[in-house]
Amino acid sequence: MKRRTFIACLAAFAVGALTPAAMSPSGSMATTGSGSAAALFTPAVGQAVFVSASSTPPTEAECYAVGIRCFTPASMANAYNYAVLHDLGNQGQGVTIAIIDSFGSDTIRHDLHVFNQAFGLQELCGEEGVTCAPGMPTFEILSLQGSPASNPPPPNNGTGLESKLGWAIETSLDVEWAHATAPKANILLVTTPTAETLGVQGFPQMMNALQYVVDHGLASVISMSFGAGEGSFQGGLAALQQIRQAMIDAQANRVTLLASSGDGGSTNILKEPVKNPAPIPYPSVIWPASDPLVTSVGGTRLCVDAVTGIGVDVTDPPTVCAPAVNPASQRETAWPPSGGGYSIIFPRPAFQNTLPAGSTFVGSSAGAPGPNSNMRGVPDVAYQASPGTGGLIYITLPPFNTTSDVSCGSTPCSTGWYLGGGTSSSAPQWAGLIAIADQMAGRRLGYINPALYQIANDPAKYANDFFDVTVNCNQRSSIAGYCASPGWDAVTGLGTPNAANLIPDLIAATP
Repeated sequence: MKRRTFIACLAAFAVGALTPAAMSPSGSMATTGSGSAAALFTPAVGQAVFVSASSTPPTEAECYAVGIRCFTPASMANAYNYAVLHDLGNQGQGVTIAIIDSFGSDTIRHDLHVFNQAFGLQELCGEEGVTCAPGMPTFEILSLQGSPASNPPPPNNGTGLESKLGWAIETSLDVEWAHATAPKANILLVTTPTAETLGVQGFPQMMNALQYVVDHGLASVISMSFGAGEGSFQGGLAALQQIRQAMIDAQANRVTLLASSGDGGSTNILKEPVKNPAPIPYPSVIWPASDPLVTSVGGTRLCVDAVTGIGVDVTDPPTVCAPAVNPASQRETAWPPSGGGYSIIFPRPAFQNTLPAGSTFVGSSAGAPGPNSNMRGVPDVAYQASPGTGGLIYITLPPFNTTSDVSCGSTPCSTGWYLGGGTSSSAPQWAGLIAIADQMAGRRLGYINPALYQIANDPAKYANDFFDVTVNCNQRSSIAGYCASPGWDAVTGLGTPNAANLIPDLIAATP
């Protein structure tokens, strides 16, 4: 069995932003290509590690054999303690989650059906091979502003940002795991026809799509697995104000917005030159995750038993869970590429004025215009993101020339099962949890940031509702990063959810 990492050259800040270089599933730095400067800051879909070409999911033994542990919907539900909510009948029924992606995937209806059949999940009206029945939750695709060609363009001298295949990986990750988390919620996949190129083309279309969903009341929860370094917006706040009206309207309409915090740690890139942009020369965060109206989701490594989803497992692969790397033997550690830091655009919001004991809301010493504690901190919360300890996804990929659009090693990419990674897997799973919360509340929770921090500032509730993550840092280059700590930190935020405890408190804390 082969193991290879799928690094797709697509939108320069797609999927929770950029990786400063290709990374191994453990999150350690690895080189690509010749190791030249051009290999750094390659646009990436987090990471997706190929595991098996079978139509049935790989066994855990097969995953261990290639140095990873694979989580199923059942084990993930146990890990974050929402299995008990599912068992009580709380699965997001009647709630719609919108997922915004460039391009989408031509095979997502088929791939979702394979995923559901493999794990015995609720079928959705709209997936391939399903006969719709009254009351059945739905899967719908809304293609705004037209659809692109099915196949990527031939090899050319372009930027490599228009690869539809990379967005197909992202689409499978978003749709399949939002559904796995809230199996009876409706899923609305909203696609746009232009890959993002650091705010030049695709981003306005994505914000128009967000505006359309809000204006037409199509969803109460929206997941966004994309972002661009704040420093790439040359006009700063003035530039963002032109495209963030949808965020304001979402708050007014009680729509919950979640966004990936990024996969570059504290390192992001500038807008120009487009083909080989330089890194932002100071610790930075990405927008929309940095917007105070958005709940920003960072990433962790989930070191629990992958079969049961409980306990702490420091024996099985990958090695990043072993005591030598995780000396505290914690159930979760910060994923080093997890995006985090401080905004240079948005002031510190009121909900971050008071934080749990031990929090490290501090600035960087990296120099102007370095962030400081008077600015918005990112992320707010976290979820598993490491492609070495992630959730299985299924995708159909056609054979293609690896020299053109996507680097998959010396062989074509395969249809089958992958292990999905990146904070792009974190946001849609949080969206699923909020869908369950909306269903349990019988109303939209809407803007949840003040409520999250209100809960965290009650020591008893914080200990009961969150898994506090305190190990690892997110420095990925020569640019200074931040370290996890007790309480809030600029890598994992407040931590990850103990969902069965958090959701009732979140419902009570929202107006």
